[in-house]
Amino acid sequence: TCNNILALIFNATTWADIAENDTSAPAANLYLSLHISDPGVGGSQLTGETSYTNYVRVAVARTTGGWDVPASANAALVQFAQCGASGATLTHVAIGTASSGAGLVLYAGELSSSLAVANGIQPQFPAGALDVTEA
Repeated sequence: TCNNILALIFNATTWADIAENDTSAPAANLYLSLHISDPGVGGSQLTGETSYTNYVRVAVARTTGGWDVPASANAALVQFAQCGASGATLTHVAIGTASSGAGLVLYAGELSSSLAVANGIQPQFPAGALDVTEA
């Protein structure tokens, strides 16, 4: 069941006789956002989102090229914009539905250690580094 839920969300794969991806206007991407605090239950992608210079959310395709299911991790390197003049200390990452604004947070988690982002630092997650658990 968990693998079917993850495949539906991350790969847009139909779950036979239970659920299918939206056929009229399906979401092609999920968006990773970086946070300086936990977005929390009920928070949006704006909740505690970083605002370091040059930061933008990163789109990851809802395909097997974007997400490895059932391993439940990013299938390829994910790189955020390099920090310019003003930095931040990152503590959380979220997977949501919007490229900007108050997108719905589908999954969020704490980084294994905080990351101080300053001028010239480019946050990134190597392939397989973002593990998602559906329990």
